[in-house]
Amino acid sequence: MYKQLTKIMKALFLAGLLASSMMISTAFAQSAAKSPAPAAKPPVAAVPSRYQPSRFAGRAGKYYQLVWGVDSLSVKAVESGEIIRFTYRVLDAEKAKMLNDKKLEPSLIDPQAGVSLVVPSLEQVGILRQGGTPEAGKFYWMAFSNSGRRVKRGDHVDVVIGQFRAQGLVVD
Repeated sequence: MYKQLTKIMKALFLAGLLASSMMISTAFAQSAAKSPAPAAKPPVAAVPSRYQPSRFAGRAGKYYQLVWGVDSLSVKAVESGEIIRFTYRVLDAEKAKMLNDKKLEPSLIDPQAGVSLVVPSLEQVGILRQGGTPEAGKFYWMAFSNSGRRVKRGDHVDVVIGQFRAQGLVVD
């Protein structure tokens, strides 16, 4: 009977030892999961991306390229918002002739603000747009007067030059 009691005690001791070792290893695993790694690097400040997605993906971009011979259309508020600059790149000089025709008066229409801006003509400088025969691969611009700053960044505007009409351009 003494031998049996000794065997039972040894078995209980081993079972207790095994159970306690399991609990200790589980506790260590939980505490390791909660605490950050000691060799963790401090967070790095985000670097602003210079990537600009295509403004006219798909059909709209193809339309301006095929029909008007231009791409990279952009509208940007400059000079503290007093001037809105419209720029474009010429792909086909023959198709893009109308955009540089000085006889046609361009306008920038903002339906939300209810305004139509024009290209000003200054005494000393002249009209604030490029003219002449366009060349493929070059960028051209025109500046619209935004006195009163009615057109703001984020507005959707239309640029109209004769038959040309670029709709839904976002002001940067």
